[in-house]
Amino acid sequence: MRRLREDGAPHGFLIRQMTVDDLAAVMALEQAAFKNPWSQELLKRELQHEWSTILLVEEAQESGPPLLLGLAIFWIVHDEVHVLNVATAPQHRRRGVARAVMEEVLERGKGRRCCLATLEVRKSNEAAIQLYRAFGFRPVGIRPNYYADEGEDAVVMVLDF
Repeated sequence: MRRLREDGAPHGFLIRQMTVDDLAAVMALEQAAFKNPWSQELLKRELQHEWSTILLVEEAQESGPPLLLGLAIFWIVHDEVHVLNVATAPQHRRRGVARAVMEEVLERGKGRRCCLATLEVRKSNEAAIQLYRAFGFRPVGIRPNYYADEGEDAVVMVLDF
């Protein structure tokens, strides 16, 4: 588990790798965060792939287990990081959860000597696009009707390390 720092001060988030025991909590987060969440079967498959990582962002509570705030799912294949999913629980948005997990994703990619990171983001998700731009991602194309559920286009973004 890693406690991340922002501007030199601890922000209280814990980031760790998901296990199968986290499945119920992750499914609840996916369902709260998205109209079309990932399925339990798809998450289980991602846990089995050696190139896939699911990171959870948690916050300690005074009593009880840590609270799940968000997650990121990404692949590292050869020298590339591909971000598949970033989710934050709706009630914890605008707290730096997505920023914290993206920092960790990119650090892991750099640690594995990746030279490129890619992702797709809904064209309408301006908050996410701005977050990715803040990391240095740049738009390089559009995938028409990428989100088949609503026929929405995806913006393809790339970051060179």
